[in-house]
Amino acid sequence: MVRKRQILVIGNNTRGCTPKHEDLAYQTGAEIAKSGSVLITGGLGGVMNAASRGAHDAGGLVMGIIPQDDASHANEFCDVVIPTGMGLARDFLNALSADGVVIIGGGSGTLSETCAAYMYKKPMVALRNAQSSVDPYIDGYLDHRKHVKIIGADTPKEAVRTILDLTSSH
Repeated sequence: MVRKRQILVIGNNTRGCTPKHEDLAYQTGAEIAKSGSVLITGGLGGVMNAASRGAHDAGGLVMGIIPQDDASHANEFCDVVIPTGMGLARDFLNALSADGVVIIGGGSGTLSETCAAYMYKKPMVALRNAQSSVDPYIDGYLDHRKHVKIIGADTPKEAVRTILDLTSSH
Protein backbone atom coordinates (compact mmCIF):
# COMPACT_ATOMS: atom_id res chain seq x y z
CA MET A 1 0.00 0.00 0.00
CA VAL A 2 1.26 3.45 -0.89
CA ARG A 3 1.04 6.15 1.78
CA LYS A 4 -1.23 9.05 0.87
CA ARG A 5 0.38 12.41 0.29
CA GLN A 6 -0.22 14.84 3.16
CA ILE A 7 -0.62 18.52 2.33
CA LEU A 8 -0.73 21.18 5.03
CA VAL A 9 -2.74 24.35 4.45
CA ILE A 10 -1.86 27.31 6.66
CA GLY A 11 -3.14 30.88 6.83
CA ASN A 12 -5.30 33.33 8.72
CA ASN A 13 -7.15 32.09 11.76
CA THR A 14 -10.63 33.42 12.48
CA ARG A 15 -9.27 36.92 13.19
CA GLY A 16 -8.05 38.43 9.94
CA CYS A 17 -9.65 35.82 7.70
CA THR A 18 -11.55 37.58 4.94
CA PRO A 19 -14.20 36.12 2.62
CA LYS A 20 -11.47 36.07 -0.07
CA HIS A 21 -9.22 33.95 2.18
CA GLU A 22 -12.12 31.62 2.93
CA ASP A 23 -12.92 31.19 -0.76
CA LEU A 24 -9.27 30.51 -1.67
CA ALA A 25 -8.93 28.05 1.22
CA TYR A 26 -12.18 26.25 0.34
CA GLN A 27 -11.05 25.80 -3.26
CA THR A 28 -7.60 24.66 -2.13
CA GLY A 29 -9.05 22.08 0.25
CA ALA A 30 -11.32 20.75 -2.50
CA GLU A 31 -8.38 20.47 -4.95
CA ILE A 32 -6.32 18.60 -2.35
CA ALA A 33 -9.18 16.15 -1.80
CA LYS A 34 -9.66 15.65 -5.55
CA SER A 35 -5.96 14.77 -5.83
CA GLY A 36 -6.43 11.90 -3.35
CA SER A 37 -4.17 13.61 -0.81
CA VAL A 38 -4.88 14.08 2.89
CA LEU A 39 -5.50 17.66 4.01
CA ILE A 40 -3.76 18.68 7.22
CA THR A 41 -4.57 21.94 8.99
CA GLY A 42 -4.24 23.39 12.46
CA GLY A 43 -7.84 22.22 12.86
CA LEU A 44 -9.36 25.48 14.05
CA GLY A 45 -11.15 28.41 12.32
CA GLY A 46 -10.54 30.78 9.44
CA VAL A 47 -8.46 29.35 6.59
CA MET A 48 -8.19 26.06 8.49
CA ASN A 49 -11.97 25.69 8.69
CA ALA A 50 -12.59 26.76 5.08
CA ALA A 51 -9.94 24.38 3.66
CA SER A 52 -11.32 21.57 5.84
CA ARG A 53 -14.85 22.25 4.60
CA GLY A 54 -13.66 22.26 0.97
CA ALA A 55 -11.84 18.94 1.36
CA HIS A 56 -14.78 17.45 3.26
CA ASP A 57 -17.28 18.57 0.60
CA ALA A 58 -15.05 17.01 -2.11
CA GLY A 59 -14.95 13.68 -0.25
CA GLY A 60 -11.42 14.01 1.12
CA LEU A 61 -9.80 13.07 4.40
CA VAL A 62 -9.16 15.97 6.80
CA MET A 63 -6.72 15.89 9.72
CA GLY A 64 -6.60 18.67 12.29
CA ILE A 65 -3.57 19.03 14.55
CA ILE A 66 -4.83 21.37 17.26
CA PRO A 67 -2.92 23.25 19.97
CA GLN A 68 -5.43 22.34 22.70
CA ASP A 69 -5.54 19.10 24.70
CA ASP A 70 -9.23 18.45 23.94
CA ALA A 71 -10.45 17.30 20.52
CA SER A 72 -13.71 19.24 20.92
CA HIS A 73 -11.85 22.42 19.91
CA ALA A 74 -11.36 21.18 16.34
CA ASN A 75 -13.58 22.41 13.52
CA GLU A 76 -16.48 20.17 12.54
CA PHE A 77 -14.92 19.08 9.24
CA CYS A 78 -11.91 17.27 10.77
CA ASP A 79 -12.12 13.49 10.30
CA VAL A 80 -9.03 12.92 12.42
CA VAL A 81 -8.13 15.22 15.31
CA ILE A 82 -4.77 15.22 17.06
CA PRO A 83 -5.06 17.28 20.25
CA THR A 84 -1.45 18.13 21.12
CA GLY A 85 -1.80 20.21 24.28
CA MET A 86 1.34 21.95 22.96
CA GLY A 87 -0.01 25.40 22.19
CA LEU A 88 1.91 27.16 19.43
CA ALA A 89 4.67 24.53 19.49
CA ARG A 90 2.28 22.39 17.48
CA ASP A 91 3.38 24.41 14.43
CA PHE A 92 6.37 22.08 14.22
CA LEU A 93 4.12 19.00 14.27
CA ASN A 94 2.06 20.49 11.46
CA ALA A 95 5.18 21.15 9.37
CA LEU A 96 6.75 17.76 10.06
CA SER A 97 3.49 15.92 9.28
CA ALA A 98 3.28 17.47 5.82
CA ASP A 99 4.85 16.42 2.55
CA GLY A 100 4.20 19.95 1.30
CA VAL A 101 2.59 23.21 2.40
CA VAL A 102 0.14 25.66 0.80
CA ILE A 103 0.06 29.15 2.35
CA ILE A 104 -3.06 31.34 2.13
CA GLY A 105 -2.71 34.73 3.81
CA GLY A 106 -1.75 34.71 7.47
CA GLY A 107 0.08 36.62 10.14
CA SER A 108 2.79 35.76 12.63
CA GLY A 109 1.44 32.26 13.34
CA THR A 110 1.51 31.46 9.64
CA LEU A 111 5.02 32.86 9.40
CA SER A 112 6.05 30.64 12.33
CA GLU A 113 4.68 27.54 10.58
CA THR A 114 6.37 28.64 7.35
CA CYS A 115 9.69 28.95 9.20
CA ALA A 116 9.24 25.47 10.73
CA ALA A 117 8.52 23.99 7.29
CA TYR A 118 11.48 25.91 5.83
CA MET A 119 13.89 24.53 8.43
CA TYR A 120 12.77 21.01 7.52
CA LYS A 121 12.99 21.78 3.79
CA LYS A 122 9.32 21.11 3.08
CA PRO A 123 8.14 22.22 -0.39
CA MET A 124 5.94 25.32 -0.10
CA VAL A 125 3.57 27.23 -2.37
CA ALA A 126 2.01 30.56 -1.39
CA LEU A 127 -1.01 32.11 -3.03
CA ARG A 128 -0.21 35.57 -4.34
CA ASN A 129 -2.43 38.55 -3.51
CA ALA A 130 -3.66 37.02 -0.25
CA GLN A 131 -2.20 39.70 2.08
CA SER A 132 0.20 37.43 3.93
CA SER A 133 3.14 37.84 6.26
CA VAL A 134 4.90 35.53 3.78
CA ASP A 135 4.37 37.89 0.79
CA PRO A 136 7.93 39.33 0.89
CA TYR A 137 9.33 35.80 0.45
CA ILE A 138 7.15 34.55 -2.42
CA ASP A 139 9.34 33.30 -5.27
CA GLY A 140 12.31 33.56 -2.95
CA TYR A 141 13.81 32.23 0.26
CA LEU A 142 13.38 33.03 3.94
CA ASP A 143 17.11 33.43 4.47
CA HIS A 144 20.64 33.09 3.10
CA ARG A 145 20.65 29.29 3.51
CA LYS A 146 18.18 28.93 0.64
CA HIS A 147 16.70 25.71 2.05
CA VAL A 148 13.57 25.77 -0.07
CA LYS A 149 12.06 28.37 -2.36
CA ILE A 150 8.53 29.53 -1.57
CA ILE A 151 6.85 29.23 -4.96
CA GLY A 152 4.08 31.70 -5.82
CA ALA A 153 0.78 30.63 -7.37
CA ASP A 154 -2.13 32.71 -8.64
CA THR A 155 -4.99 30.25 -8.08
CA PRO A 156 -5.78 27.38 -5.71
CA LYS A 157 -5.71 24.93 -8.63
CA GLU A 158 -2.21 26.12 -9.62
CA ALA A 159 -1.05 25.99 -5.98
CA VAL A 160 -2.17 22.39 -5.52
CA ARG A 161 -0.86 21.28 -8.91
CA THR A 162 2.52 22.83 -8.04
CA ILE A 163 2.70 21.24 -4.57
CA LEU A 164 1.75 17.88 -6.08
CA ASP A 165 4.59 18.24 -8.60
CA LEU A 166 7.04 19.26 -5.87
CA THR A 167 6.07 16.31 -3.67
CA SER A 168 5.71 13.67 -6.38
CA SER A 169 8.43 11.50 -4.84
CA HIS A 170 7.07 11.62 -1.29
